[in-house]
Order: sequence, then C-alpha cells, then structure tokens
Amino acid sequence: MDVLSGRVAVIGGGRMGEAIVAGLVDSGSLAASQIVVADPTKARRTKLAADHGVAVVADGSAAVPGADTVILAVKPQVIDAVVVALASALDGAVVVSIAGGVTCARLESMLPAGTPVVRVMPNTPALVGSGMSIVSGGADATPEQVASVAALFSSVGSVIVLDEDLQDACTAISGCGPAYMALVIDALARAGVREGLSRDTAQMLALATMRGTVDLIEKTGQHPGAVIDAVSSPGGSTIAAVNELEAHGVRAAFSAAVRAAVDRSREMGRQA
Repeated sequence: MDVLSGRVAVIGGGRMGEAIVAGLVDSGSLAASQIVVADPTKARRTKLAADHGVAVVADGSAAVPGADTVILAVKPQVIDAVVVALASALDGAVVVSIAGGVTCARLESMLPAGTPVVRVMPNTPALVGSGMSIVSGGADATPEQVASVAALFSSVGSVIVLDEDLQDACTAISGCGPAYMALVIDALARAGVREGLSRDTAQMLALATMRGTVDLIEKTGQHPGAVIDAVSSPGGSTIAAVNELEAHGVRAAFSAAVRAAVDRSREMGRQA
C-alpha cells in the first residue's frame, strides 16, 4: 500500500484508537512519525509509544496543531466536550468521528464554519485487520477528503462509502454484528458440548464453519438462501435443523435485534 501524505492526530488511545494506529503503521499507510495520539492515561501512552513508535501526548490540544486529519476515537458520551475543547486548534483539519450515533451535523454545529467532517463506523474486527468501516461525508467534506479517510481506514479492513442516513442501519449490522456472530458461535459450541463434544472441538467446528461459509458466499457469489438449499437434502438432518431454527423465530429475532440497535444508535446520538 502506498504511503499516505499528511499528519494524523488520534484523540483517544483506547482499543479502537490503537487498532487504527496499528493498522496505519503496520500496513505502511503512514509512517509512525506522521501520527500523534492523545490519551489521558499514562499507561496507555507508554504502551502506544512502545508498541507502535508514535508520538504521544496527554492532551488533545497538544496533538491537533499541524494535523491534516483529526480522528476522534472517543465515546459518544464525551465527544461534545472533546470537540468543544479542540475546535479552536483545528486550523482546517478534516475531523473524523467514530462515535456511534453522533451525526456530522451535530459535530459541525460545534466546529468553525466550513470544517470538513467525516463520520466513520468501524467494528471490533479492526483490531485484527479484518474490520468493516462505513464512511460518510458531512456537508463540507469534499469527495477527495472522504476518499482520503476511506483510504486511512482501509488499513484495518474493508471500507464502503455510503450516505450518512444509512449509518445507523450499518451500525446495527456491522458495528454490532460481531456480538451477534459471537453469540451464534457460542450457541453452536455449547450445543456441541451437550452432544458430547469437548468445548475446544465444538468451538473449532463452529469457527471453521462460519469462516468457510463466508468464504463460500464471497467466492462463489451465491445467495445465502442458495447455500442453505445446497446443504439441505430432502428429508435430511440439515432441513430438520433449519425448520427448528425457523420455528424458534431466528430470522425474526435478528430483525428485531437490528431494529433495536438502530433505535438505540439514534437515541445515543440525541443524548450525546
């Protein structure tokens, strides 16, 4: 991957902030010398500097001057205070927020007029370079700036650029989705244990099956329904199992879960 230009300030050195930093440095997208991370916790600063070679500071106001891109890797509950504290020091930087539910318009209202804002929703597999990030530009972000942010986040996985009004739906699927997938894996593993398998064996089977099914659908382009049909022999064990899942409302449960996540994401955005 080509080295990207510019200097990046990451405000917040928690798990997701560190995942972004690690992805940028390890992929060669940015040199460590192009990144500064602000985190109030000394232990985190020490770890970030030692593990990734980036500059670290305790206060965001010391990280922002001279930055071309400022990534706000903080929780929705504190983002208002963070933005207000940094607004005067931005000097034309592109502001990138990964705070769930917080709209570009909300951030723009607290920033100097004309500040380009880009909203991104990554997910936790970004921690191992297999993330899915949804990127949306605000009112003053140019297509080139949105593309630059997308390039930054491609260092931690896949990226798609969508209109912001789809962000909450994406959050409910990819942002929250690792929890759903982990729940499926755990349920399958526990069911295997009940049938006499060891936990390690049952979990290995569940993980490998989920990974293989993803690869199958991606590489063949098959609709998931076609995969179900292909495995379900007439009168066989798979169709018996699928009928039980349908009878227990698995599809309806996922639909309700996604709706609950969308509603909560919007609620958090209003409360931020």
